Amino acid sequence: MFYPAVEVIGALAAALIIWFGGRWTLQGTLTIGSLVAFLLWIVRAREVLPYSSIGIGPAGLWRSLGWGLVCLVPVVAGLAACLGLFSVLGVHYGQGSAPLSVSLWATLLTVARAGIAEEVFYRGYAIERLEALTGKRWIAALIPLICFAAFHYRQGWAGILIALVLGGILTGFYLWKRSLVANIFAHFLVDFVPNVLLPLLAGAQGRT
Repeated sequence: MFYPAVEVIGALAAALIIWFGGRWTLQGTLTIGSLVAFLLWIVRAREVLPYSSIGIGPAGLWRSLGWGLVCLVPVVAGLAACLGLFSVLGVHYGQGSAPLSVSLWATLLTVARAGIAEEVFYRGYAIERLEALTGKRWIAALIPLICFAAFHYRQGWAGILIALVLGGILTGFYLWKRSLVANIFAHFLVDFVPNVLLPLLAGAQGRT
């Protein structure tokens, strides 16, 4: 059984993720990693629940990764639709936001921490516990989604809209498959490809 007070801990942890999550810092990465570990400890030691209660482990690893690739398709489609809309409206996405990092290694850690921590807190834990507390799936889905979108305010209204659309897709996929690993993999890939893989390939071509 879990305790409502744990929701407060989850909210505070999410707030710290927001505080440190805007740009690369070693302190921020270590803090977020510690918060994820702390939340996992709460699930097992305080709530005395299996990790499957937040979507970890109900399917095998390879099956979950496969579903993550499936999830990636609507996520990329949603991102492309948003960017297309911004192009039509003349909106410049990313204006006023800080660069992700100063190196590809730092960027890799940044996108990894975002994929893991945001899915653990905003999807797996928040959705499962809010649904258990309220008995309303739509409330459990909507509240974390609104928070997830709003906490991308550093990227301006365009960033908030993209977070709302992609977060909505990730939320819907989680409610369908209840596989947090699939969500984490899809979230990681949609950040990893443009921010790490493509610059890495471009750098390799530049050296040839």
